[in-house]
Amino acid sequence: MIVGVVGKIAAGKTTIAKFFEERGFCRVSCSDPLIDLLTHNVSDYSWIPKLPEKAEPTRERLIEFGKYLKDKYGGDILIRLAIDKKRHCENIIIDGVRSREEIEAIKRLGGKVIYVEVRPEIRFERLMGRKASKDKGIKSFEDFKEMDDAEERLYHTSELKGLADYVIVNEGTLDELRKEVEKIIEEVVR
Repeated sequence: MIVGVVGKIAAGKTTIAKFFEERGFCRVSCSDPLIDLLTHNVSDYSWIPKLPEKAEPTRERLIEFGKYLKDKYGGDILIRLAIDKKRHCENIIIDGVRSREEIEAIKRLGGKVIYVEVRPEIRFERLMGRKASKDKGIKSFEDFKEMDDAEERLYHTSELKGLADYVIVNEGTLDELRKEVEKIIEEVVR
């Protein structure tokens, strides 16, 4: 079973994926292949596109390289690479699905898609709390909003909600989120 998680920055995609991982799913992010290719860490793949020059995987570089790969190899390239990386797994949870083509690729393989949504103010608070290196350029809500809007223009994330099999509003506690995810896990592993 393949499950993809879609949502905006700091909506809780990785947290949801980790809950699936606790239940035996292999967790992979759509950005993992990008990071692996940029850092030339490619031993987990049975095939790879042409390697770029080795570089630090900053958010900007990941976006730019992802766009290049999609233009050259198709909009579902990151899903194909993520699944290839975890090809030895029975169940895969893919974090950070970001496009219609990626969702369609998951569904073509019989998978399911979860859309997670959260108000921007809550996402900003969470982002500031997680202190991830890829977010270090974000110092204010205005910076966050600018990046969020740029990502929306690039991926049209909010339009993907209608393609999802499940929608989670992640504005409560971690326990509430876990309960909601557990219900979905029970359904998809039947």
